[in-house]
Amino acid sequence: MRTGILGGTFNPPHLGHLHAARLAREALGLDKVLFIPTNIPPHKALPEDTATVADRCEMVRLLLADTPWARLDTLEVARGGASYTVDTLRALHARGERALYLIVGTDMLLSFDRIWRAPEEIVRLSTLAVCARDGDDWDALADKAARLRQTMNAKIEMVRGESLTISSTELRQGGALRRYTPPAVADYIERNHLYGY
Repeated sequence: MRTGILGGTFNPPHLGHLHAARLAREALGLDKVLFIPTNIPPHKALPEDTATVADRCEMVRLLLADTPWARLDTLEVARGGASYTVDTLRALHARGERALYLIVGTDMLLSFDRIWRAPEEIVRLSTLAVCARDGDDWDALADKAARLRQTMNAKIEMVRGESLTISSTELRQGGALRRYTPPAVADYIERNHLYGY
C-alpha cells in the first residue's frame, strides 16, 4: 500500500493542503494520504494567538471529512515534544507502513539537507514527493533534486500540476477565510474565535 504523508502545523489547514495531497495521490497512485499535525514545530515558533493542538487536529478532521482517501493521524501529537519527521517515519515503519511518500513543498526541499534532522535517514525511509509552491520554482527544484539524488541517493518524485498558493499566515491575519477553507473549517474558526475571527 502506497501512503502519502503531509505534515505541518495546519494553523489553519486550507484547500492548498488538500490540493497538494490530491496532486500527489493522482501522480503517484497513492492509496491514502495521512495528514499529520505537528505537535511542536522544531524550526519555527508558533505565532501568538495561535490555535491549540486540539483545535488544529479538529480542523484537519473537518478539512478531510469528505475525502475518503485522506485521514488525520495524530502520531506526532501523541508522541509529544518537538516533532521531527525522521521520528515519524520510524514510527510509521514500525507500524508496518513501508511505501511512504513524504509530500514536501518548495521551501522544504530547498532547505532539506541544511535544517532537517537526519536527512539521509529520511530519504532511506521514504520517497520525497515534491510539489512546487509556484510554477517558477521548478528549475530550482530540479537542480536541488539532482544534487540530493547524487549526494544522498534520494528517491524524489516531482509532482507537477497547477499550484494553489495559499498562506496560513495570511488566513490568520484576516485573509479570505471562506474562499480558501471548506465551510466546516471556516465555521469552526469563527465559532471558536480563532485568529481573531
